[in-house]
Amino acid sequence: MLHAMSYLLRGLAPALFEPLFQLDDETLAARGMRWMPVDAPTGYPCRISLEDAPIGERVLLLPFVHQDSRSPYRASGPIFVRRGVSEARRIVGELPAYLTLRSLSVRAYDVADDIVDADVIDGAAAAPLIERYLARDEVSYLHPHFARRGCYACRADRAGSTAAS
Repeated sequence: MLHAMSYLLRGLAPALFEPLFQLDDETLAARGMRWMPVDAPTGYPCRISLEDAPIGERVLLLPFVHQDSRSPYRASGPIFVRRGVSEARRIVGELPAYLTLRSLSVRAYDVADDIVDADVIDGAAAAPLIERYLARDEVSYLHPHFARRGCYACRADRAGSTAAS
């Protein structure tokens, strides 16, 4: 029998993006990146702060390798990040609004970075699915994605695991 498993959601380290924040628009464009004005309360989810950026800010839209492995599931895709977020957000045992407001594709990976299970679910109902996946021995970690556009949302680990540290 599987038991509920507390989980940890992790944002991306801001240090990964700090050098990009100093680049001019032309250099960013040459790398397939651009600043976007936030003009709606949802639609610009920051992968560092794990929240939608507020109206009036700018977010950097860039390609990001979120599954950097040698498995066939190596993957990248577009993400938004905000300048001025000092540390990656860590959330234990609850889903932030930016996840609950969207449909999610939750992908469960093993230690070899192969997908062992996946499902599409309304974000507001995703917590039990995340807990069930992480309670399985063969599951090492999860990647929730936004189902409509397929964008990486964050990483989910077992709370208290060494991988989650």
